[in-house]
Amino acid sequence: MGEVWLAQQIEPVRRRVAIKVVRAGLDTSQIVDRFESERQALAMMDHPAIATVFDGGTAPDGRPFFAMEYVKGEPITTYCDRHRLGTRERLRLFIGVCEGVQHAHQKGIIHRDLKPSNVLISIRDDGPAPKIIDFGVAKAMSQPLSERNLVTEFGVLVGTPEYMSPEQAEMGGLDVDKRTDVYALGVLLYELLTGVLPFDSQELRRGGYAEIQRLIREQEPSRPSTRLTGRDTDASIVARNRQMEPRRLVQQLRGDLDWITMRALEKDRTRRYPTANGLAADVERYLRDEPVTAGPPSGLYRARKLFRRHRIAVLAGAAVSLALVAGVIGTSWGLLRAREQAREARRQAAIAEAVNEFLNVDLLAAAVPSTRKGQGKDVTVREVLAAAAERLDRDSNTDGRFAKEPLVEASIRTAIGRTYRKLGEYQAAEPHLRRALALRGNALGPDHPQTWWAMHELGLLEYDMSRLAQAESLLVGVYERSRLHLGPEDADVLSVEMQVANLYRKQGRFKEAEPIYVHNLDARRRSYGDESASTLDAAVALANLYQETGRYEQAEPLHRQVMETYRRTIGERDLATVTATTNLANDLALLGRFEDAEPLMKLVLDQKVELYGPDHPTTLNSVSNLGELNGLLGRDAEAEAYHRQALAARTRVLGALHARTLQSQKCLAVSLVSQRRFAEAEPLAPPASRTAPRPSVNATSMCCRCGTPVLWR
Repeated sequence: MGEVWLAQQIEPVRRRVAIKVVRAGLDTSQIVDRFESERQALAMMDHPAIATVFDGGTAPDGRPFFAMEYVKGEPITTYCDRHRLGTRERLRLFIGVCEGVQHAHQKGIIHRDLKPSNVLISIRDDGPAPKIIDFGVAKAMSQPLSERNLVTEFGVLVGTPEYMSPEQAEMGGLDVDKRTDVYALGVLLYELLTGVLPFDSQELRRGGYAEIQRLIREQEPSRPSTRLTGRDTDASIVARNRQMEPRRLVQQLRGDLDWITMRALEKDRTRRYPTANGLAADVERYLRDEPVTAGPPSGLYRARKLFRRHRIAVLAGAAVSLALVAGVIGTSWGLLRAREQAREARRQAAIAEAVNEFLNVDLLAAAVPSTRKGQGKDVTVREVLAAAAERLDRDSNTDGRFAKEPLVEASIRTAIGRTYRKLGEYQAAEPHLRRALALRGNALGPDHPQTWWAMHELGLLEYDMSRLAQAESLLVGVYERSRLHLGPEDADVLSVEMQVANLYRKQGRFKEAEPIYVHNLDARRRSYGDESASTLDAAVALANLYQETGRYEQAEPLHRQVMETYRRTIGERDLATVTATTNLANDLALLGRFEDAEPLMKLVLDQKVELYGPDHPTTLNSVSNLGELNGLLGRDAEAEAYHRQALAARTRVLGALHARTLQSQKCLAVSLVSQRRFAEAEPLAPPASRTAPRPSVNATSMCCRCGTPVLWR
């Protein structure tokens, strides 16, 4: 009924707008009234997911128009497929659509024509966002939207058949409420998940109005997971657009997503989600791995529907008995599942409460000054952790309060182990993280998400301790499981993907690492924008790979851009800025610009001492870097002092045979040789040369002035 033009508003503000005007020749009183209704509907709403109307009026030829927000976007299904978004990313966009529809319903407006072409995705500062447009056939639930109360003519099909609810397909429109939009959202969700519609368009439209009504009212669509296994669907294309294998995609849809979608598509609207918010809430529960309220329809309910549709045939034969048996089985299954979900929810709440009590009561109690323990008023974090770990060991004994609560103990040990790891206390962290993994594996099984994340924590520790083969076994396992379960562009999956790429890089497997980094950076740019911290992390990782493969000219401008962005947005002393400064200093040193690198390296060392303390492994990396830099500048005495400091601390913190300790030993020997102090150098150099593993090139020094680019980060 209308035309839409791109225009430039010139006063009172300058901006691009979309102008919608009634199409010439269609300006009948009914079309004009419906047009006015759309304008009024948009004017009533104020939500980021709904296009905003700015102004309205009458064109010189008498046709009404209104100016609205210009939405530079594309249909939601097209956007998702073009960017190959995973299921979880699609669901997050879908939740935004539900929120916009809920806002319209709260304003008393039913859209009645929700479909991909009316849900556009545009890019904002914080990433992609949905925008609902075209309220041309909207219906008011209370007050009229135009001066003449517009009533849908009986026998006129209003909306798009493929997305139309059974009650809307009646073509009277008088008994349509907000649940008709919930049905359309269900169709949209079905299409986002499977790439196809619940009903084939050609089949739906082949028989005219009567056949459209019959199919929509009576025919049950296949579940999404079942549809992907049918002959009429090319599952390989659908799965490729979601960066998954077809089999894994079917597994992902089976269960909760099937139930959520089919509940939204219920023929009986009393069994649908009552609101768009209700549908969005269940999707959010799925994303949080919580039990969803949707469940498979009971057998008894299916039997009643079968009886209503085929009353004569059912009464004529034994199908009634079979339906009743199915009903008993289905009802029992539903009751058992509901009880299991309730038990799981209660168990998780109890675990959270117990963990919270321990951390807020026992951990704080451990911080109280104690003469017996030699603790003064300035108790350190390490003292608190040691006391808490001792108390946890007692509580986990046979008669302790956590003896029969393995998941509570696992959660507390994970918190303690993770804290030790972040403090650089790797030896202290290890027994806690190993115990947490064993407890979760025994209680939940190896395929439970909580077991994966326990593996993940231990994998990070193995990585930090340079036990790379063990780290690879754990981290790659978590990556494969989480990618299957959560989708390739989930935030947690992208984080693990980055860690796997870092691991390959640390092992010198650059050809395997580079495509993972490229995918990770592209995915983060799509999801979070170019200047988000997540995207900057991925950019740094790729730049580090350039650095470590000798492409310093490519690494230096990228590292500098990241550092300047962080300095501008989060400040000079933030940890991310310090790391970015370290990377740039390394680039300058590797390019031979030693005088430019030195002030940055000294600044970084001061900041790391303040953030981590003088003996933290990353602080000692900076000490080692300054030793190498001074050696390259011919300052042998200064280089020796830095290397002695690094060697003593690394021996104490990491152990005598750690790769970085042996590297410091070798560098000190080279520094002594440069000063012709051969007798002192001789006992240092041979053991280091014989036993030091090849340093991992993402965290080394300049190989004691031999020219090999191996700077520690």
